[in-house]
Amino acid sequence: MGRTREFDVDVALEAAMTMFWKKGYEGTSFDDLTRATGVARPSLYATFGNKESFFRKALERYEAKHMAFMTDALDEPKVQDVVRIILEDALDIHTFGGESRGCLGINGALACSDDAEAVRQALIDRRTQSEAALRGRFERAKDEGELSASADCGALAKYVMMVTQGMAVQAKAGVSKDLLRPVVDHIISTWSRPLSGS
Repeated sequence: MGRTREFDVDVALEAAMTMFWKKGYEGTSFDDLTRATGVARPSLYATFGNKESFFRKALERYEAKHMAFMTDALDEPKVQDVVRIILEDALDIHTFGGESRGCLGINGALACSDDAEAVRQALIDRRTQSEAALRGRFERAKDEGELSASADCGALAKYVMMVTQGMAVQAKAGVSKDLLRPVVDHIISTWSRPLSGS
């Protein structure tokens, strides 16, 4: 019989996060979660709620553990370093541990059916918030003269986010870090030239 009472909540949440990351929201069944955690279904329900609630808790853990670089990068004094950190760290996360995991949020959103619309919309909202924060950072750089007066900060933010999301999809499809690395290097090396305020 599975354990029905005491278990390490942190360890179980880590295992669930990994399972959702590999298989997506709808691709992960509650049976998958019980096997991954080694905890019986009643105990998981009592601690984490239903699968949607469990996923949201796993997503919060993923963002705190693996996606903090998105907000940390915004504090960099130079906008080129903001972009460099976002792209380099995103590449590291999408190919984490040498596996083609991609991004938990992207994997979840792409595989959601109408039955999981609430989850899909929550993931979209998170990406929209990240893009808005990045746009705000670019607008500050524009005001400070680091980006040209003609720079479209909204388009630039969307571009960077699209690159990170594209890398996530490519990584999930099996494209290696070594193949994705030149794309990141190229974007970083050319970033400042067409956008310089000087």
